[in-house]
Amino acid sequence: MQWIIQLPVLFFSIIVHEYAHGYVAHKKGDDTAYLSGRLTFNPLPHIDITGSIVMPILCIMSGMPVFGWAKPVPVNPLRLNRPRKDMALVALAGPASNITLAFISLILFKMVSISGFVSAGLTNTFLMVLSFAVIINLALAFFNLIPVFPLDGSQILLGLLPDRYLDVYERHIPYGMYIILFLMISGVLKVLIVPPIYFALMVFSKMGLGLI
Repeated sequence: MQWIIQLPVLFFSIIVHEYAHGYVAHKKGDDTAYLSGRLTFNPLPHIDITGSIVMPILCIMSGMPVFGWAKPVPVNPLRLNRPRKDMALVALAGPASNITLAFISLILFKMVSISGFVSAGLTNTFLMVLSFAVIINLALAFFNLIPVFPLDGSQILLGLLPDRYLDVYERHIPYGMYIILFLMISGVLKVLIVPPIYFALMVFSKMGLGLI
């Protein structure tokens, strides 16, 4: 029944992720997300039928860790001050927000674990919520940093690549979703995400913010 805790954590995390995209876009000159009512923490405008409902249900039914996504925040690159560079920053804002949430959750985990001001049962519940928040947010961050369209990593790479390489890289865009599907089915996706999560947890642990 861990999904009862995982689902709210996942929804909150993906909403913060999308809000971060819209917030940075707004700061960089594009108010499309703001005018669309997406600069909000209200979950309703962010719900994506497939990513926010179907995918988590399939994960629960199959026994997989709960995973999903929200409706992408609309961004008009032509309204950004520096379309290519700013679009990379807008894309980076999503994973950065998840890493920030993971870091905050670790700090709260440490505080709750040493506090002793609540009952043991309530403490354990808080620790479980916060540990899920750490893992889910790191998974969201590293998944979205994969440089395959339409993930954030592709937009970041498009903003960093020299012009002479753009045409070659952009050729994969029509097949991006098929590539992601292949990564999921083949198990390669797990290889791309799990090691960075362990590495991040190791770094946090060396900072005195371990989950144990």
